[in-house]
Amino acid sequence: MSAKRRGATLVGVALGAMIMSGCAGSAASDVPEDSLLDPADCERNAATPITYISGYGYSASAGQLDVFMAEELGYFDDLCLNVEINASGANGQQLVSSGKAQFTELGSAEDVLMAAANSENITAIATFGTTSPFCIFANKDIESLTDLEGGSLGYFINLTPVAAAMLDEAGADIDQIELIKMTNYDPTVVLRGQVDAIVGYASNQCETLRAMGEEFSEFVPADFGLSGTYNVMEVNTEFYEQNPEVVADFMRADLKALEYCLENEADCVERISALAEEAGQGEAFPLEQQERTWRVESQWVRDSEAGAPGVQTEQEWQDAADIVIEYGNVKDIPPVNDVIDVDLVAGLYEDGVLVWPGDGQ
Repeated sequence: MSAKRRGATLVGVALGAMIMSGCAGSAASDVPEDSLLDPADCERNAATPITYISGYGYSASAGQLDVFMAEELGYFDDLCLNVEINASGANGQQLVSSGKAQFTELGSAEDVLMAAANSENITAIATFGTTSPFCIFANKDIESLTDLEGGSLGYFINLTPVAAAMLDEAGADIDQIELIKMTNYDPTVVLRGQVDAIVGYASNQCETLRAMGEEFSEFVPADFGLSGTYNVMEVNTEFYEQNPEVVADFMRADLKALEYCLENEADCVERISALAEEAGQGEAFPLEQQERTWRVESQWVRDSEAGAPGVQTEQEWQDAADIVIEYGNVKDIPPVNDVIDVDLVAGLYEDGVLVWPGDGQ
């Protein structure tokens, strides 16, 4: 058993015992009266600063929305956590790998595995769904992905491996398709013929076109029998090994907020959209777009075949690794077991219910 797995198991046992004992506030002067932890645990958490880097600003997505809401709803305070949220959405992977930040989020297990080929010191501790977030959307004349041969396909940052797998499964010759790196996230470019199709996000570009009432073609991995993963929470490995209880409490508060947002969608979306507006990013994250995004992505969380929200399995990650190995643009990726910890989040639940101090579980 690796050090991080052993640490996570011990954390689950220790926290379970602490919560079962019914710990509540204390009389210690430096512990908040409304703290749900005992003084020693509260002081430990408060003395361990955490910086979270949002992977994509104020997007209403799991692994992001829940972090903002854990702060807004006071769940971090309940567990005495000292959290700073950086919503710049830039260089999260590098900052966490270097130890300048402790947590960040990436869009899929494939993204994490490709990044892990060049970034050490990162552990994936939660995966929020078993649905791939990607889609290929095209003008209405593209009835099959084979129709893209002789045409053009746009992509953002890199051609995600699952998109290449989709093309292969469809029988399309990728060498006969012009690949174009996109800098404009406007999905209507496919309608105007500037590019025939784009690899995008099902909850964003595809939903935007659908809301506009436009005719377009949409292809998703499931159409080709391909599995997927949705949004991954990562932590700095050294920080995790040194502070397993703090990491567990961060995820406990995060999952508590996620649970709230699954039950109170409108409130959470309105709150994070207001935060974006206050930060001068309202145009990038308008309320109507946020509503569409969370309506789709919240269902991906509910539909996860891995278990309770955030729980991840080695099998789903191995499926992602197989796609990366065959279709990714990296030579070597680390073994799945070196990248993920499947015990931490699973240990925060009891019979599928998140264990929260004071709930009497």
